[in-house]
Amino acid sequence: MTRLSVNVNKIATLRNARGGNMPDVELFAQDCERFGAEGITVHPRPDERHIRRDDVYQLKQLVTTEFNIEGNPEQPFTDLVCDVCPTQVTLVPDAVDQLTSNHGWDTRKHLAKLTTIIRVFKVKGIRASVFVDPDPEMVEYAFRAGADRVELYTGPYAELYEHDPQAAIAMYRPAAEKARELGLGLNAGHDLNLSNLTAFIHAFPWVDEVSIGHALISDALYLGIEETIRQYKLRIKQA
Repeated sequence: MTRLSVNVNKIATLRNARGGNMPDVELFAQDCERFGAEGITVHPRPDERHIRRDDVYQLKQLVTTEFNIEGNPEQPFTDLVCDVCPTQVTLVPDAVDQLTSNHGWDTRKHLAKLTTIIRVFKVKGIRASVFVDPDPEMVEYAFRAGADRVELYTGPYAELYEHDPQAAIAMYRPAAEKARELGLGLNAGHDLNLSNLTAFIHAFPWVDEVSIGHALISDALYLGIEETIRQYKLRIKQA
C-alpha cells in the first residue's frame, strides 16, 4: 500500500513566525508517526524560513519511520544530506528565493549533474528520488541518471482535477507507466489532498509514497492531526 509521508515544513513556518519553540516541530513529527504516518518529509531551504539545519539533525535522531529530505543539491544541501544520511533524498530544482516547488527537473538537460550527485548519495546508502513533471522523457532520463525513484509533481493534477478528473489522470498516465516499465519507484507530491488523493492512487496503485504537507496541515487546523492522518490513510486505503 502507498505510504503517507507528512511534510512538516508548515509547522516550522508557524514556529518561526513567533520565535521560541511553539509548536515543537520534532514533537509534532513524532506525533505524526504515532498517529500512523509512515514517513516524515522536510525541505530545508538556504534561508531557513521554515525547517532549519538543526531541525534536520534532531529529526534524524527521532524519526523511526522513513525520513525524506527534499531540496536543490547545491553543496550545502548535499553536505547536510550526506552527514545526516536519511532514508531518502528528493532532488528538487528550486531557486534560492522560490516560494514553493512548482516544476520538476529537465533531467535530459541536467543528466550529467544528476548522475554525479546521485552517485554521491547512493555511496552513502541513501535512496535517491528525482522530482519531475509528468513527462515520460523526464522519467526516462532520471532513470539514466541512476535514480531509485521519481516523484511526480502533482500540482497540475490537483488544479485540473477540480473540473476534469479524467483528464487529470490521463495527463499523468504516460509518466507513471514509464516509471513502472523502467522499474523505478514512484512517489508523488504537491497539492494532493483529501478530495483528489484516492483517485490518483486508484489510477496508479504502484505509487510507493505520497508526500503531503500544506493541505494536510491545513486540514489539521479543523480536524486535529490525529484525525487528519486517519482520513488521509483512509483515502489511500479506499483506492
